[in-house]
Amino acid sequence: MTVRLTVNTPTMASLSTAAAATRLLPSATATATRFSHRSSLALKSLRSSPPLSRVFLPQKSSSHRFSSGRIGYSTVSSPKCSVSNPEQLKGARQDIKELLKTTFCHPILVRLGWHDAGTYNKDIQEWPQRGGANGSLRFEIELKHGANAGLVNALKLLQPIKDKYSSVTYADLFQLASATAIEEAGGPKIPMKYGRVDVTGPEQCPEEGRLPDAGPPSPASHLRDVFYRMGLNDKEIVALSGAHTLGRSRPDRSGWGKPETKYTKDGPGAPGGQSWTVKWLKFDNSYFKDIKERRDEDLLVLPTDAVLFEDPSFKEYAEKYAVDQDAFFKDYAEAHAKLSNLGAKFDPPEGFSLDDSPASGQPEKFVAAKYSTGKRELSDAMKQKIRAEYQAVGGSPDKPLGSNYFLNIMIVIAILAYVTSLVMN
Repeated sequence: MTVRLTVNTPTMASLSTAAAATRLLPSATATATRFSHRSSLALKSLRSSPPLSRVFLPQKSSSHRFSSGRIGYSTVSSPKCSVSNPEQLKGARQDIKELLKTTFCHPILVRLGWHDAGTYNKDIQEWPQRGGANGSLRFEIELKHGANAGLVNALKLLQPIKDKYSSVTYADLFQLASATAIEEAGGPKIPMKYGRVDVTGPEQCPEEGRLPDAGPPSPASHLRDVFYRMGLNDKEIVALSGAHTLGRSRPDRSGWGKPETKYTKDGPGAPGGQSWTVKWLKFDNSYFKDIKERRDEDLLVLPTDAVLFEDPSFKEYAEKYAVDQDAFFKDYAEAHAKLSNLGAKFDPPEGFSLDDSPASGQPEKFVAAKYSTGKRELSDAMKQKIRAEYQAVGGSPDKPLGSNYFLNIMIVIAILAYVTSLVMN
């Protein structure tokens, strides 16, 4: 059964929480709605894209949404790009920030980045067979995977940005959008690196099934099966689950959650669904607090959410994050960055950061060659010191020494030393 949470806002934490990439991220339903009054495209995209958690939930008749000719998204029209340009990436980041302000599509963008990276299998060495963050999710064959239902809407939202910045790979764009969405929702700054290379054709897409289904008989084991395959550990599973602080689930799309609650009836975005937190477009540690207390029936708790406070190893981190938001932000940022690099092939191999330029006000870096060649004007203090030393041995600025004074002294000393040695012998 394919998982598909109708959470209107894609949640990062859904990936880990739902124990499956699909179920972990929230749907962009909510985000599209607010944008719908400005663009019917945005509205549809937010409604149809499920969150991570929703992804793990049953995806009802998802494949028909992606039938050819209906998607309205084409990868052929976009120029191919093998390496991302740092300056264009910075421009794309600014445009993504503006997109978030008008569409509130934070959850679905988070989910997009997670699902592109979440197919990684650490036991496969070859690229791109190993899956991961390689831009393969842009192809229709992978979009049709049940876990990815609705993500075509995220692609529609990002396509104008991709067209504008042609020297940016899809793999980088997906991860840039995901990290930016977290940061703009109030979350931590993600230590991202870029330079990911895109796969070139649909034949390089991973097979379906790497993103888990919902409703596992053993939630803890299911989460570990999925994330251990990616090379992630228990701390990272719990930290990533915290992204469920974003988004909501719709029962008509995922089979989970209430049709409407007091927190979702007025949007933003399309009204309805059930969220994990009260402020489901704000990234903080509310998810852990609300899951632990379970005092509000209007807030969603999935089996993979509840197990974080039941499994002894998971509980250690969940309890910590519920009381220490700084610790959660630190661990989340590291886990998100790690997830975004899974399976990626970088050019240059070490990747590059968009924040490499030195901050203003920092001291100039010392370069020896700069100070060892060329004429340099002496300071007044140095000139005075040289003048004093020159005059001390009988010279003056207007009358140079008649002979090499220092050489004469050295000769006299040498002669005396030689004579002394002869006398002693």
